[in-house]
Amino acid sequence: MSEEFGPDFITVTDEDGNEFELEHLDTLEYKGNIYMAFFPAVEGEENENGEFIDVDPDDEEYGMVIMKVIEENGEELFSTLDSEEEEQEVYEQFMERLFADEE
Repeated sequence: MSEEFGPDFITVTDEDGNEFELEHLDTLEYKGNIYMAFFPAVEGEENENGEFIDVDPDDEEYGMVIMKVIEENGEELFSTLDSEEEEQEVYEQFMERLFADEE
């Protein structure tokens, strides 16, 4: 994915109608499925002095989000992964790609 024009952002709506903005990190095909990795798009918070405070990247709320692309009625939709095993396997694939790019 080219970063020439900056990162890609999408807005998704969960089952309860809550909207979330996500930054697209990478897309991969694994075992015949398409997976996309995202980070929640969050801005730093301001303290009482008006200075921005960085968000804690280790906070579980701001961790990587992995979704599977499924087709339903001819439309591509995002879905959660089917199992913790699938989630772990796909996460490892994304991490291998990430670290391979760094080398």
